[in-house]
Amino acid sequence: MTINILLTQPVPAPIDARLRDSYTVHRLYEAVDQDTFLDQVGHSIRGVVTGGAKGLSNTLMNRLPALEVIAISGIGTDAVDLAHAARRGIQVTTTPGVLTDDVADMGMGLLIMALRDLGTGDRIVREGQWGTVIQPLARKVTGIELGIVGLGRVGHAIARRAQAFDMKVSYTDLHEQPQSGYRFVPDLIELARRSDVLMLAASADQGRAIITSEVLEALGAQGYLINVARGKLVDEPALIAALSNGTIAGAGLDVFADEPRVPDALRSMDNVVLQPHRASATEQTRLAMGEIVLANLEACFAGSPLPTAVAC
Repeated sequence: MTINILLTQPVPAPIDARLRDSYTVHRLYEAVDQDTFLDQVGHSIRGVVTGGAKGLSNTLMNRLPALEVIAISGIGTDAVDLAHAARRGIQVTTTPGVLTDDVADMGMGLLIMALRDLGTGDRIVREGQWGTVIQPLARKVTGIELGIVGLGRVGHAIARRAQAFDMKVSYTDLHEQPQSGYRFVPDLIELARRSDVLMLAASADQGRAIITSEVLEALGAQGYLINVARGKLVDEPALIAALSNGTIAGAGLDVFADEPRVPDALRSMDNVVLQPHRASATEQTRLAMGEIVLANLEACFAGSPLPTAVAC
């Protein structure tokens, strides 16, 4: 019996080929009229493959009456209503572990790029202004105070990398982790006050902004914010104001509140490093994520336990 799968976004070519070998694949992202498309195929869809940021809205979920599994290529579940899925008997899976190193690498890359002002230096050279434009001195990276918001898999990986730069690592989380060896600061504002760089690696499952104007004020005029978690964790207007008026020195952002829309104010600032939500975007990691997606789909339709099911 044919099993119909819905893709909300493209997947790597080798994963796409294997999906086509095993299932009938329908591509929502290619549909010119998505409503008409869903009217035609929605009733037959048994599995959805989506990304962590895109997820699957309740409105779309409700148009798929035969849906059995939502396979997220990513670790975030904040864009899927897990309670609603559970009421429908729909299983939800993620791809934990395999993207940890890439996200931590991106966090450190944004940190170095922001503090050392590498973007400005790149533009000066490309525009032939070397020798005519004087670039201000940058901020030293080695030895800084790094505050990590969320000491999960990614937070731990960031902390390990930070130690190679002799950084002093502190963190905040829901609970202290004494075995980590890092300094626990239960209050986020106090962590910001102690940090030269505040890096977000926290889950966004609760979906509320935790980086507020008060946190940014505590981070201070010499401080930097790095976000490789979710854009919704940051009060974006407050961040724009803080960057504009010198409340903080700069930021490195891979994620935004309303992707792919990025505020013009952020795009025009020289003290901000921007990336298009691509922390896990390496060939090796995306293929590994795809393998986990395939394994979860296969297990679901075989009636077996799903390898990386999320508790709903």
